[in-house]
Amino acid sequence: MRTEQIVAKALKVTGGDRYKLSLMISKRAEQLAAGEPPLIDNVDTRRMKFADIAILELAEGKIALDGIVDKD
Repeated sequence: MRTEQIVAKALKVTGGDRYKLSLMISKRAEQLAAGEPPLIDNVDTRRMKFADIAILELAEGKIALDGIVDKD
């Protein structure tokens, strides 16, 4: 799957909200950099950047956004 297709699929998960998408990717990339194992099994992640792994995990529905509260 091409990068543009993966990002479009991940963007659908966030309801089209690019801010939430970037927040989710950055938080997950931080977790991966800190040593958390990738949640995707069928892809060789040894040569992938943490942000690319996070986008792929999001597109496949392996991670979800919790803890964001809309304040009025």
